[in-house]
Amino acid sequence: MRPLLLLALLVGCAPGGPVVVSVGEAQVVVPGPGLPVVPQDANNNLSVIDHDGALFFAWRTAPTHFASAQAQMHVIRSDDDGSSWALEATFELGADVREPQLVSHDGWLRLYFAELGVNPLAFEPAGTWTSRRAGPGDWGPIESVFDDTFIPWRIRSTGDRVEVFGYSGGENIYDFANREPIQIRWLASDDGLAWGAAVPGQEIVLEGGGSETDAAVADDGTLVAVVRNEAGDEQGFGSLICTAPPASPGDWTCDHDPKKYDSPLVFAEAGRVWLIGRRNVTDDGAFDLGHTDEPPEDLYLRYQFDYWQHPKRCALWSIDPANRTVTWELDLPSRGDTCFPDERSLGDGVWDIWNYTSPLDGGDPGWQEGQVEPTSIYRIELRFD
Repeated sequence: MRPLLLLALLVGCAPGGPVVVSVGEAQVVVPGPGLPVVPQDANNNLSVIDHDGALFFAWRTAPTHFASAQAQMHVIRSDDDGSSWALEATFELGADVREPQLVSHDGWLRLYFAELGVNPLAFEPAGTWTSRRAGPGDWGPIESVFDDTFIPWRIRSTGDRVEVFGYSGGENIYDFANREPIQIRWLASDDGLAWGAAVPGQEIVLEGGGSETDAAVADDGTLVAVVRNEAGDEQGFGSLICTAPPASPGDWTCDHDPKKYDSPLVFAEAGRVWLIGRRNVTDDGAFDLGHTDEPPEDLYLRYQFDYWQHPKRCALWSIDPANRTVTWELDLPSRGDTCFPDERSLGDGVWDIWNYTSPLDGGDPGWQEGQVEPTSIYRIELRFD
């Protein structure tokens, strides 16, 4: 992929020094030429990875963003970096399928994905499945992995093992009457099937209202994590920005942020730690509107309703680990229903970012409206100097 240069922006003049981020031209992949399948209207959850000299791409396609028995998980392969594609596998369960994670480790390639229900108005986790690739177009039977209510968010090979950040207890995240504290777990595995605590004795690194979590390691060894705190805690709703020292990575210290960085993707580059996550298009971008006149369950519903009405963007943010703060830097091409990013590091400060969005040449619908309209998937290059 050789995108045209659209924007070069000086960002990040805080700790770590200034960085120039160059943004390439968005190239639409789904729907697009050369696909070996016909996608449905909604194309959102996605994963990309390099394995055995080829590019692999998995994504969810369904009638809308919401849960559906018609949802499919396609895996396709390109031997020429996306100029042409071959179908590898399609997974259909008669229920919703989401959160794909392609993982290449120690010579093997696995797909992980979550099964949910069919009620478009409910969040009903029913377990996580994995399938291992045996060869071109040859994938083994799906196997159950993790506890039934555990939702893996980011699974990555870290060199000597595979690690995952995920959460348990999310089945009642939208039900205050039956909600238990949500537990953020940090797990590790050698074979991708048997999992244990990534930090011995500290499988649960956070408990409260957090769910989607991702982290990266800064140049000084500090672990920097972003946690979507949608369910809220005693500090409020939004997100948690967390750090842990190199000597004890399981001991997280977190500060509250009123913004909700949905679908967080955290990575380190050019001496800085970066976040790609959803941005709420309002005057201050906050999810937590600062009200104190209602009980938490009423505030949660009030904030969710407000959040659904506004347009969204998928944005690049910089993180200051010392102060545990996040600064908006720029928006990626995005509208309406958007932001489930994944990344490929191409080396030399260049990142291939994949994401989904409502039509870029249309209006600017609110998030709720965008979730019932068609969405597409594109890729774009970011260069950090």
